[in-house]
Amino acid sequence: MATSMTPATPAVDGPRRASVGTPGRHPTDPTGRRGLNRVLVVVLLSLLLLPLLPLALSSIGQGYFYPQVLPEVVGDRAWRIVLAADGATWPALRDSALLAGAVTLLAVVIGLPAGRALGQYRFRGRALVEFLLLAPVLVPPIAVAIGLHGALLRLGLTGSMTGVVLVHLVPVLPYVVLILAGTFANLDPAYEAQARSLGAGPVAVVRTVTLPAIAPGLATATFFGFLVSWGQYALTLVIGGGQVVTLPILLFASAAGGDTAVTSALALFTAAPALLLLAINAWAVTGRAVPIGGVR
Repeated sequence: MATSMTPATPAVDGPRRASVGTPGRHPTDPTGRRGLNRVLVVVLLSLLLLPLLPLALSSIGQGYFYPQVLPEVVGDRAWRIVLAADGATWPALRDSALLAGAVTLLAVVIGLPAGRALGQYRFRGRALVEFLLLAPVLVPPIAVAIGLHGALLRLGLTGSMTGVVLVHLVPVLPYVVLILAGTFANLDPAYEAQARSLGAGPVAVVRTVTLPAIAPGLATATFFGFLVSWGQYALTLVIGGGQVVTLPILLFASAAGGDTAVTSALALFTAAPALLLLAINAWAVTGRAVPIGGVR
């Protein structure tokens, strides 16, 4: 029995080593996948930018009306108004960035342990927790805002940045927690256990094993959290009460004013940070993902 089983081990392991070690031939070759991912990112960004072309033409056009394909007169009047140093755009940009940044940071701090619990553990009531997480996304935002307005009013938080941050967590947390739950579901705890068995402390395990493994998912969760908070209008309007003026609030007010060129320029200005973050997130996920255990 011993002599009949001995030759079987090299026969099984030999082809496996050859297939993994042969560059460019393995079906999951990381170089080929990385190139394909970059092509897909370029195509995706092109599809996202194409609808912005009419806004760009409208922002520089004067007397630009349907069915004209191109504006007859081109000027920078709208952009001078939007980018004026003493205008309302720059304070709105500052408040939008501070608000979305604070909301995203809080959502990630809460979402990391919650995502790990949902992704790696099975417990009674897990399905109910997931449903409750999705509930704020399913309910119309204006209903959520009106429902929370009374509670925040009694706490004296309406019309303040703190109140708006808290209410933005309602639609942001579901995205962050569920994305991180999917990320942690793909993390093998054996890598962390192996690092601990080799003498690594809790901080070293998180820094050298956990964070590199969840980096792409964490980047995506951060991006979605920031983007959801960045685009909130109804929640900011109801809870902010006109005291917290973000770019979406300014954009809707401009749209009501009837100046199409200024509204188009402001819409492009509002969308620019989100598009920049999308490009950074795509680059981070496809080009800078750190392999764990030899698998991308």
